[in-house]
Amino acid sequence: MAPQVAEEAAPKKKKPVRRKAPSYVTEPTFGNPTAGDFTQGEDPAVRDAAVRALGNYNGSVVVVDSNNGRILTTVNQKLALSSGYVPCSTIKLAAGLAALKEGLVEPQTKVQFKGGWSMNMIDGLAISNNVYFAHLGQKLGFERVKEYAHLFGFGEKAGWQIEGEQLGEFSETEHKLGVGRMTSFGDGISVTPLQLAAFVSAIANGGTLYYLQAPRTETEIETFTPHVKRQLPIADLIPGLELGMREAVKRGTGRNARVPGQFVWGKTGTCSQWEQRKRTRLGWFASFNEAEGHRLAVVVLLRGGPMVYGPRAAEVAGNVYRNLSEQDYFSSKPAADSIVSLGLESCCSAP
Repeated sequence: MAPQVAEEAAPKKKKPVRRKAPSYVTEPTFGNPTAGDFTQGEDPAVRDAAVRALGNYNGSVVVVDSNNGRILTTVNQKLALSSGYVPCSTIKLAAGLAALKEGLVEPQTKVQFKGGWSMNMIDGLAISNNVYFAHLGQKLGFERVKEYAHLFGFGEKAGWQIEGEQLGEFSETEHKLGVGRMTSFGDGISVTPLQLAAFVSAIANGGTLYYLQAPRTETEIETFTPHVKRQLPIADLIPGLELGMREAVKRGTGRNARVPGQFVWGKTGTCSQWEQRKRTRLGWFASFNEAEGHRLAVVVLLRGGPMVYGPRAAEVAGNVYRNLSEQDYFSSKPAADSIVSLGLESCCSAP
C-alpha cells in the first residue's frame, strides 16, 4: 500500500478588513415642535390647523399668504429661523425654472438618455428624477445655477425685520461632485423654511417675490403693507412648471398631499445631512393650494430617522389644507382680488 501523503493545507484566506462605520447620532424623529414658539399675531385658525397636522414630529410648518407675504403661522420657529438645511429635491423647482428661462427645454420636451429612455420636465418633477435634473444642471453650468438661485432668494434673508432669521447658504464654488448634484440633490446648498416659503409663494402668485412679514400686534395686522423684494421674470414659465408640480400631487411623490375639493401643487425632497459625524434625515414639501379664491403656501420640513422623508412631509401639508377646509377657513375669508392662471387646463376638477 502506498504511503499516505498528507494533503498540503490550503493557504488561509485573509479576512477582509472591515472598516468601522463612522458613529453618528440621528436626530429624534419626535418631540414637542411648538416649544418656545411666540404666537402673538398669528392667525389662530391656521396655527391650529398646522399644529394638529404636524403632531409631535420633529419639524416645522410655515404657512404664508402668497398674495402679500404675510406669515400666518410658523410652527417650530427655532427650526424655521435656523441656519438652514440641504433642500434635497425641492431645489429642482429652481433648476427647472432656470432651464425654462434659458430656453434649454420646454415642459413637455423629452430629453433622451443612455439606455434608450427619455423624460420631460413634467414627469421629472412628478417622480423627482435625479438624472433629468442633474442633466439640466450640467447644461446650465454652475455660474448660471448660482445666478438664478440668488435671484430666487436663496442665500439671503427672506423676512422683513424678522428677529433671529439666518441667511442659509449657496456655495460660491461648484460642488466637488459637480453642479448636477446641486440641481438634483441640493448638495452644497443650505435653505431655510422661510426662504423656500417665499420662493414657492412667488410661483403661486405669478412671480412676485415678497419679503415675508410676521405682524405681532393688532395695529400691525390692521396696517399691514406688503413689501416686494423683486419681480421675478418667470410669469410665462410658471404654467409649465405647475404642470409638473400638479402631477407630483396627482400621481407622484407628493400624492399624500391630495385634498378633496382643492387643487394642490407641490414638490417633495428627501435626503440626509451630515454635520460633525451626525446624520439627520430630512423630509421637505414645498407647496401651495387653490381653494375658493385663496392661495396659501405651505412648506414642511421634517427631521429625524428612517421614518422621515418627503412623502411624509407632503402628508403633513395635505393635512394643513384639509384641516383648514374642515374649519371652513377658505369660505369665511374674502377671496383675493386677482388670481393668476395656474395651469388648470391639465385637469378638469379637483380630486
